[in-house]
Amino acid sequence: MINIPLLSTICEIPGTSGFEQRIRAFVIEQVTPLVDEVSVDAMGNVIALKKGTEDKRVMIGAHLDEIGFIVTHIDDEGFIRFHTLGGFDAKTLTAQRVIVHGKKDIMGVMGSKPTHIMKPEERRKAVATTDFFIDTGLPKEEVEKIISVGDSITRERKLIEMGDCVNCKSLDNRLSVYILLDVLRQLKDETVPYDTYAVFTVQEEIGLRGASVAAHTINPHFGFGLDVTIAYDLPGSMPHEQITRFGKGTAIKIMDGSVVSDYRMVAFLKQMANENDIPWQPEILTGGGTDTHGIQLKGKDGSIAGAISIPTRYIHQSIEMAHKKDIIASIDLLRTAIQGLNKYDWSFK
Repeated sequence: MINIPLLSTICEIPGTSGFEQRIRAFVIEQVTPLVDEVSVDAMGNVIALKKGTEDKRVMIGAHLDEIGFIVTHIDDEGFIRFHTLGGFDAKTLTAQRVIVHGKKDIMGVMGSKPTHIMKPEERRKAVATTDFFIDTGLPKEEVEKIISVGDSITRERKLIEMGDCVNCKSLDNRLSVYILLDVLRQLKDETVPYDTYAVFTVQEEIGLRGASVAAHTINPHFGFGLDVTIAYDLPGSMPHEQITRFGKGTAIKIMDGSVVSDYRMVAFLKQMANENDIPWQPEILTGGGTDTHGIQLKGKDGSIAGAISIPTRYIHQSIEMAHKKDIIASIDLLRTAIQGLNKYDWSFK
């Protein structure tokens, strides 16, 4: 069963790249009873260690940060200009509410030039993020009492259940935060073969930064990225474009724009899924990247790394959607993989 209230809380707590303090505090509260040690490094990564019985290390990365914005200017009328933190398709900003995190949280709306007074060539032009501003409904003097240049901004959207799915902003990557916490909860009273470092990383959306630092410190022998991936099983898509499909199980990453998963890890995850009747599908994503990149490359010795991905529609929008069956399959595969690492032949062959 999925704990919907917990998932909702995790998704709705603000924490864009570089401003993860609120979600970090919540995760520390949740994870501390589940593991042997919890620490926070200088960058803000939460490193939760469950000690194993054998002398090897495995790192699992799930990033805390969500895409968002940062205040760059407040004009004479109190309207706010901003810069993005993470990747946005500008057209998805239309008609959205946001929360500006100043001395207190202030609601705002994304505003732009009304279509009624646009010239024909303006209507045909692709919209850009610079075409938008944020309107808080307050005059400049009131805005400046609360908000300053450099304050963070997040999207406002509650989690809802839709059919067999969940829908919310920031399932990328709070869904993985939930999954990692759930797996640790299931393993709380069990032994694991290797020291398991569950790392809730920072600043993934602006360059996979936190995972790289954590991997350098931990120097894992094995690594798992845990993140969402594209499910483009939508009207108008061709089969070869879909990447993954809803309800067909967790995705085992073969490659993305930042990593080629170790073929041994891919084979191991497939074997674990098949032996335990966990539905899965292969993932090849020719763009994008996840913490798997840092986990694979930034340890002092490198690591045997791969990733478990959750098929998600409408990624980097405020209406991200995931199927409950795929979430459960991802939980099951991660738990099974952690427990099975020492039973597999990792030699090159």
